[in-house]
Amino acid sequence: MGTKTQKQILGAIGEGAVCKYLERKGFKVIDRNYLKKWGELDIVATKSKKIHFIEVKSVSRPFEHVPHETREGYRPEDNMHPWKLQRLARTIQSYLLDKNVSDDTEWQFDVATVYVDQEKRLCKVNMLDDVIL
Repeated sequence: MGTKTQKQILGAIGEGAVCKYLERKGFKVIDRNYLKKWGELDIVATKSKKIHFIEVKSVSRPFEHVPHETREGYRPEDNMHPWKLQRLARTIQSYLLDKNVSDDTEWQFDVATVYVDQEKRLCKVNMLDDVIL
C-alpha cells in the first residue's frame, strides 16, 4: 500500500502509547487491530482474567492546549458516536466467537484517549473504564 496518512500515523502513535501504558498497569496485550469488514478493535488486553476491548482515540495537540473537562474544546472521546459504539459491539461479538471465548468469561469495553504532543514527542493517556455499549 501507499504511504500512511497523518491520521494513520497519529493513530499508530496513540495505540503504541496505550499498549505501553497498559503493560505498566499490569495488563497483557493479546491482540491489536482485530479487523472485520464491519469494524476494528484497536487493542484487546487481559488483566485479572477479564478481557478489555480498548478503543483508542488520539488527537495531536501541544500539552498546554489540552482541554480539561470543564473547558470547551474538542476531546478525543467526542468521536465516540452511537453508530461507532454499535459497530464496536458487533465486532466484540465477532471476536468472542472467533476466539472461542467462554460465555462465562468477563469482559468490558474501555476507551483510551491520547493527547500527542508531536513537537515534544510526548503522549498523555487517559482511560475511560467500562463504557456501556
